[in-house]
Amino acid sequence: MAAPSEGTPCWADAMFTDLEAAKDFYGEVLGWTFGEASSQYGNYTQAYADGKAAAAVVPPMPGQEGQSQWCLYFAATDAAAVAGRIRENGGEVLMEPMQVGEFGTMCLAREPSGAVFGVWQAGTHEGFEAPVQTPGAYCWAEVFTRDPDRTDAFLSAVFPYTAKQMQDDGMDFRLYDLDGSTVLGRMRMTDDFPPEVPSYINVYFTVPDCDEAVATATKLGAVLRFGPMDSPFGRFAALSDPQGANFSVIDVTTTAGEMPQTTDVP
Repeated sequence: MAAPSEGTPCWADAMFTDLEAAKDFYGEVLGWTFGEASSQYGNYTQAYADGKAAAAVVPPMPGQEGQSQWCLYFAATDAAAVAGRIRENGGEVLMEPMQVGEFGTMCLAREPSGAVFGVWQAGTHEGFEAPVQTPGAYCWAEVFTRDPDRTDAFLSAVFPYTAKQMQDDGMDFRLYDLDGSTVLGRMRMTDDFPPEVPSYINVYFTVPDCDEAVATATKLGAVLRFGPMDSPFGRFAALSDPQGANFSVIDVTTTAGEMPQTTDVP
C-alpha cells in the first residue's frame, strides 16, 4: 500500500492518564480491540477496528499530565521540510522531527490559532488501515479555530491543499482537497464555545448507529456536546469522553438533505 499523499490525515492518537479506562470506554463505544502495549515506546497501544489499525492510546509522559485530547497526524514525505514550513508560516514546532524506530518519523506542532497536530513521515507504519466505512475507523476531521484567516493561510502554505468555502450564511466552514478528494474541514468557533476552550482538531470515528453510540458513551460517563444531528454527510454527534478528550461519532450510512454548495478559494 502506498503511503498517503502529503497533507492527508493519516493517524490519530491520544494520551490518557487512566489508559485502562480509556481502553474500556472506546472498546465499548467504538468496538475497538487493542494490541500489546509497547514498553519500548512509552506503552504506546494500538487500537484496531475489525482487526485493522484505527488509532492508538498512550499514557502521558512525565510532566505532560493534564486533560486528554486527540491528536491528528498529517502525512509528510519529509517531516523536517514540513517542520520548516510550519515555522515559516506562523506555526510552532513543539517536538522536532524524531525517528520512531523503523515505524517512521513524527513531529508535533501548533498552528497559529493554537490547535495542536502531528506530522508523520511513514516508515513501516503508514497510518490508518481500517477503511472509513468500518465501525470504529477514522472517518473525518475538522480544525475548530477562533482565527480562521490565520489558520486558512497556514494550512494552504504548509500542505498542498486546494480550498473551497461552503456557501452557508449560518457558519464559516472551509473544505480542503488533495488529489481531487476532500480530506479536511475548517470551522470558525463561534461564541457558543466557552472562551476557555482553545482551538483544536475534532476527530470523527465511524459508528453503525449514532444514537446507540451516544447512549453507550453517555452511560459510561461521556458528555454529549452536540447532536445527534442529521446531515448530508451522515448522522453525527460531538462528545467529550470521561477523561475530557473531545471526539465525534458519525453514521455515514444515514444521510439527510442536499450537499451544500461550495465556492473555490483562490
